[in-house]
Amino acid sequence: MIVDTRELSADACYKLMTGVVVPRPIAWVTTVSSAGVVNLAPFSHFTFVAPKPPMVAISIGRKGEGMKDTARNILDNEEFVVHIARSSQVAPLHTSAMDLPPETSEAELLGLAMLPCNEVKPPRLADAPIAMECRLRHSMELGDTRNRLIIGEVILLHFAEGILQDGKIDTRKLDPLCRLAGPHYASLGEILTLPPIGQPAK
Repeated sequence: MIVDTRELSADACYKLMTGVVVPRPIAWVTTVSSAGVVNLAPFSHFTFVAPKPPMVAISIGRKGEGMKDTARNILDNEEFVVHIARSSQVAPLHTSAMDLPPETSEAELLGLAMLPCNEVKPPRLADAPIAMECRLRHSMELGDTRNRLIIGEVILLHFAEGILQDGKIDTRKLDPLCRLAGPHYASLGEILTLPPIGQPAK
């Protein structure tokens, strides 16, 4: 079967591509509005894009003709916090995607504990195993749907106890949640460990 994407609507392309590019990591993002309201929302169009300085990228769709609260807050204040959620946090993460007015805080509505950050104004989720304090470095619009690509520099990282071991992440202890198509999520299954390229298997 061959699918010509030029013949598909934006919604059909979205549904198709979110089933093709799987599993996806999820950026659970806190921002603060100009009025001081803490916004919390998940985004699975998310990845790591540069090592020094470390940068992450998030693609944020639009809300009707305007920007979503997260994109608008980042462009206004140039700061945000990206959290990596555990698989056990799937319920609040999924619910935080609800469409609420800008004056309502998802974190407050869900009763999620927050902690102040060291370098940026948005607070971080107290129970997230990883939180990355970020500052905006680049922003651009993409495609006919005018998705907003946000690239942020990671200034500080916060790790829960036991996640960071000798400078490396213990992925099993992190137990990250990942996104599939539609309302579907996944956790880690079997982890395969292979020898470095050029070294024989033991």
